[in-house]
Amino acid sequence: FGISWGKSNATLVFSDGVVLVDPEYLKERKVFVNLTCAFRYGREDLDVLGLSFRKVLFNSTVQVFPVPPVCQQNLSQLQEKLVKKLGQHAYPFNFTIPHSLPCSVTLQPGPEDTGKACGVDYELQVFCAMTEDEKIHQRNSVHLLIRKVQYAPEKPGPQPMMETSRNFLMSDRILHLEASLDKELYYHGEPININVHVTNNSTKTVKKIKVSGNSHASFFHSSGASALTCNVSLSRDQVSPSSTLCKIYTLTPVLGPNREKRGLALDGKLKHEDTNLASSTMYELHTDMFIALLCSYLPMVLLMEGAVYCMDVAVELPFVLMHPKPKEEAHTPPTHPGKLPRIRTEIAARRCGL
Repeated sequence: FGISWGKSNATLVFSDGVVLVDPEYLKERKVFVNLTCAFRYGREDLDVLGLSFRKVLFNSTVQVFPVPPVCQQNLSQLQEKLVKKLGQHAYPFNFTIPHSLPCSVTLQPGPEDTGKACGVDYELQVFCAMTEDEKIHQRNSVHLLIRKVQYAPEKPGPQPMMETSRNFLMSDRILHLEASLDKELYYHGEPININVHVTNNSTKTVKKIKVSGNSHASFFHSSGASALTCNVSLSRDQVSPSSTLCKIYTLTPVLGPNREKRGLALDGKLKHEDTNLASSTMYELHTDMFIALLCSYLPMVLLMEGAVYCMDVAVELPFVLMHPKPKEEAHTPPTHPGKLPRIRTEIAARRCGL
C-alpha cells in the first residue's frame, strides 16, 4: 500500500491524505494511520536503561480500512482527485493538528554525532494489523516524514531601533551609538541592512566596530533551558574623537557558510532535501502553545577600543526571519486577524511498495 499526503486547509490546521491498499495483501487485517509529534532533547545513543530524551507531544491513530460505520468526512479537492485516479481501493483520511504544537525544528548535528538529531519532528505511519495496539513491523508499514511550517504574519511589527550611550572615567563627554533596521520581518536569504550612527564626543578612539548576526536557539525540557549563539558575519571601522560615523552594514543569514556548526537551529530537515536556518518562533503571550525550541535572531553592533571590548556600548536588534506565504495563498484573508500566522504541513517523502 502507499500514501499520498496533502497540504493543510487554508482555515484550519489539519492535513488530509489518501491510502491505497491491496485487499489481497491485507486479508483480514485492518489499516490504521498514526501521526506522532515528538521532541528530542538528547542524543539517541544516550537512551539507555529505560531513560529516554524524547518527549511525545502528540499521538493520534485513525482507522481507514475497513471504513468505520460512523466515519463521515468531507473530501478535499486533493482527496477527490486521488480517489478518482487510484480507484475503489483508495481510502481518504485526515488529522486535525493542534495549533499549540511547535513547528518542525532540527539542531544541526556535529560530524561525529550519530542517530536522530535533536529537535521537533512529525512522523506519519500507515500500518496493517488486527488492532491499533498491535506491534508495528517494518514489512507491513509505511513511514512518511512531514513538517509543520509557520508563515510570516500579515502585518509585521514596528521598525527595530536601539540606542545607548557611555560616559568614560574623568570625562563628561559621551560616546553615543544608535542602530536600526529597515524593517522587522525578513525572508530567508534576504539581506539585512543595519543602519549604524556613532557620535563620538569623547576623547577615546573607537578602533573597531563589530557587526555580527547571532542565532539563538533555546530548548526547554525537564532540567531547564540552554542557549547557543552562532556568529554569522562581522565588519570593522574606526571613529576618531569629536567625529561621527554613519554607515549601513549588510548581513545575510544563510546556512551555506554555517553547515559545520554543531547545534545551529534549522527548519525541520527532510530526507534528500536541503533546508535553511530555522524560522523565528512566533507565539502569543498567555497561550497554551508548547515551545520546545525557541529560535530568535539578534544582530549586534559592538564598539571596541583596541583589544578591550566596550561592553556598555553595544546594542542588539531583534528581527523576525520567516517564510513568505505561497502565491496561491497570498490573497487568502486571515481567519483570525491578529492571531498567529497560518501553519501548514509539507510532504517529506513517499514510499510505496509491499
